[in-house]
Amino acid sequence: MYDVKFGLMPLPVDMADAQVVAQRAEAQGYYSLSHNDHFYSPLGGPDSPQLECLTVMTVMGMATKTIKIAPSVIAASFRTPPMLAKIATSIDLATNGRFICGLGAGWYDKEYEAHGYPFPPLKQRLEQLEETVQVLKAMWTEEEPAFGGEHFNVHHAYNNPRPTQKSGPPIMLGGSGTGILKMAARHADILNMIPPTGNGKDFIQDTSASLNFDMAKMKDCIAKLHQFCREIDRDPAEIELGGVSFVALSTDADDPALREVASSLGFPDYASAQRAPVALFGTPDEVKQELARRIEETGLTYFILAMASPESQDLFAEEVMPALLAR
Repeated sequence: MYDVKFGLMPLPVDMADAQVVAQRAEAQGYYSLSHNDHFYSPLGGPDSPQLECLTVMTVMGMATKTIKIAPSVIAASFRTPPMLAKIATSIDLATNGRFICGLGAGWYDKEYEAHGYPFPPLKQRLEQLEETVQVLKAMWTEEEPAFGGEHFNVHHAYNNPRPTQKSGPPIMLGGSGTGILKMAARHADILNMIPPTGNGKDFIQDTSASLNFDMAKMKDCIAKLHQFCREIDRDPAEIELGGVSFVALSTDADDPALREVASSLGFPDYASAQRAPVALFGTPDEVKQELARRIEETGLTYFILAMASPESQDLFAEEVMPALLAR
């Protein structure tokens, strides 16, 4: 099993804030920093701050020394595969090999339409994502990179200098649908499992998606991933398992603020929120016990966390992480 690790998704409001939150996360011992890839925030209104993902990730990386830089996740169709390969290479060089290339097929249809991007059916977006991964790997490792596919064709796609990481940044695919699971079996180093996204919403806004993605569903997804690996003679243990969770912590088990956050996310009751793979609610001791159970039952070791408050971030770093990282 991989070592347990905890990433942070802070979503800073400006570049000065990005540097401050990155340095704070590194000092607290978080393993990685993440940012989402949107033109405007799916969590707020049109006026809500939303920094461009790979620019802010670079700023965070340059402000730190050891913490990994792991976008969660890049919408592959927002950039051509060769351009994305060059950007990822540049971030890896700028951070001395700390970049994790988180990728997804994209889901926010209104955002695509508003900014002039075609939004093909999911099957085609998945095909494009897989070809993108292949172009990235070619440009990270080959002297004269070339790729010919149904959607993308490149030749003499030179990429010098190469990434600091010898085989290129690790590929982290985000999702849990069958198409992503099959793709992960073929290409991923890390699978970041989240509920299916659709209806113009991500899982934090889509109550039904979050409620349906329970522990039984997650275990089923993991079993499918392992089966797809075996079908192509790949060791399932080669793929690290992770996921995104929303965290709300308090030293008071009866804190009404915890119930309010659970209710605002659409959970029918607090107990449901505490059991959900996409949430970690409670006291530090309760969350430690829940995380230990999840690690034991699922094999997940890489948790990317969105914090309900700065206090939750502090409590997690001070009282939860030390116990789990010592496992």
